[in-house]
Amino acid sequence: MSQHFSDKTFKFLRALARNNEREWFHAHKEGYEQHLRQPFLRLIADLQPDLLAISQHYRADPKPVGGSLFRIHRDTRFSNDKTPYKPWSGARFFHERSKQVEAPSFYLHVQPGNCFIGAGLWHPEPETQRKIRQFIFDNPGSWKAAVQAPAFKRRFDMESESLSRPPRGFPSDHELIADLKRKNFVAMAALDDEVVLGPRLRKSVADAFKAVSPLVDYLCAALDLEF
Repeated sequence: MSQHFSDKTFKFLRALARNNEREWFHAHKEGYEQHLRQPFLRLIADLQPDLLAISQHYRADPKPVGGSLFRIHRDTRFSNDKTPYKPWSGARFFHERSKQVEAPSFYLHVQPGNCFIGAGLWHPEPETQRKIRQFIFDNPGSWKAAVQAPAFKRRFDMESESLSRPPRGFPSDHELIADLKRKNFVAMAALDDEVVLGPRLRKSVADAFKAVSPLVDYLCAALDLEF
């Protein structure tokens, strides 16, 4: 088992959070490459066989640009927060058809004190939301088997942003009304900093992705995607 990140990874991210400006970042770009970006790209490459073992249709893409790793630059065009960089790093492990259609994904977030894995669909388009709600309504048993299993609930928290009223066309007394009201269909689990900086990170992420995969499988079925 090889280590990917180190104390220097978190040291860089903490310093970036304190000095979130272009001049500082350009002066410390070597630290970013050496301790954060390159190790993350190596981790993504190492996760390729683990992800394929979960689903042949999901990709861990270590391309430096346009792959799984998100850019560290923030999009500030529509934000009140004009700081140029994210004080974290994240990677999205995506469905092979995600360029053509909206699809659930797996996610890894690296940030001192706030590392986590996630999976599902965040802020889906209204039509995608409608399809998922209809699928939950039509297939309640398999939804409960996926996300209400004791082992799943012990490990993962479902993101809780919800509508205040039942979505149009769905009865307010449905047994899964709380799930039908969800705006996002996302599960998350925290990762300890020690795990992220240690030699067991790849196995921990792969195990978590496997454990959360029933949710991703269900969402793929709702959207007529292969899993």
